[in-house]
Amino acid sequence: MSKEFLFAKSHEWVQFLDDTRARIGISDYAQSELGDLVFISLPEEGDEVAVGETFADVESVKAVSNVYSPVTGIVKAINENLLDQPELVNSDAMDAWFIEVENISDRGDLLSEEEYKKLIAE
Repeated sequence: MSKEFLFAKSHEWVQFLDDTRARIGISDYAQSELGDLVFISLPEEGDEVAVGETFADVESVKAVSNVYSPVTGIVKAINENLLDQPELVNSDAMDAWFIEVENISDRGDLLSEEEYKKLIAE
């Protein structure tokens, strides 16, 4: 499995498992801006996700924020651990994937890690 992460400008990360499957989560920058997460709402397996559309929301002590899909495809799996332990995202955002998507047909406008670091530095 590739360890390379790509990023959406809306602060989600994508890790492609192969050409048509990927895991998606939120960046470390996003979780640090949100603060301590207390609740995460995830889609159902089999749901469709589309580039730029909300697929989940995260609730922190500060606010509720939407999580946008950086790809178009079908939800193959959800990380059920996050439903009971949303704080896993705070402790390791790059390991705490939200959903695994298959049948990916569109990859949107993804940034390399270097490009993303420049974006958040601005």
